[in-house]
Amino acid sequence: MDKEEIKKDINNSKTEDDKLDAQTVENDVKAQKKEDNNTETKNNDDEKLTPEQELEKLKDKLARTFAEMENQRRRFEKEKEDAYEYGGYSFAKEALNLLDNLERSKAVLENDDKLKDTEALKKITEHLDIINSDMISIFKKNNIEMIKSINEKLDPNIHQAMMEVEDESKEPGTIVQEIQKGFMMKDRLLRPSLVGVSKKKVKEVEQEEQKEEVKEDHKDEKNQ
Repeated sequence: MDKEEIKKDINNSKTEDDKLDAQTVENDVKAQKKEDNNTETKNNDDEKLTPEQELEKLKDKLARTFAEMENQRRRFEKEKEDAYEYGGYSFAKEALNLLDNLERSKAVLENDDKLKDTEALKKITEHLDIINSDMISIFKKNNIEMIKSINEKLDPNIHQAMMEVEDESKEPGTIVQEIQKGFMMKDRLLRPSLVGVSKKKVKEVEQEEQKEEVKEDHKDEKNQ
């Protein structure tokens, strides 16, 4: 056998091997597809429900849908009630600035040396008081009330302490000064009252601290 025949035999052998490899790959792909189809068919069979099970499933979906609809209805009703009850909340909050400006204007006029003790000042302040009273009356008709402050105990929910004032006649934490009036709209806070609260004099506080120290020292001596 010469060299040409040997090369020819080798090439033919390679071609046959390549054909066998391609056939093997094709067979493997077909087998995998068949296995996948069988698995999908099996899963579909598992997912099939009996009529009773399907009915229960539909009942559950229907119950969930009704529950969600009821929750949405309640939310809508709550939002509608809030809009009715507190629809003027933002407007009322802004309107408080008018009261503040009236009081500031009155204070400025009363402290003007040229206007003090004049008939003009008296008439102006009377008119300002009438406007102020009318506005307070309108607020009350719309469920907006002033917060009580003077001589009340400080309540952080409706009062905001701006300063402390030494006052022996009041218990510490009692409101003795109102810097700015606070208002409520029904059960909602429009703005807190800005107030000054009483405190004990520094000397009294120091004396009490000294008494406490003495008591503590006596306790320690007894324990020893």
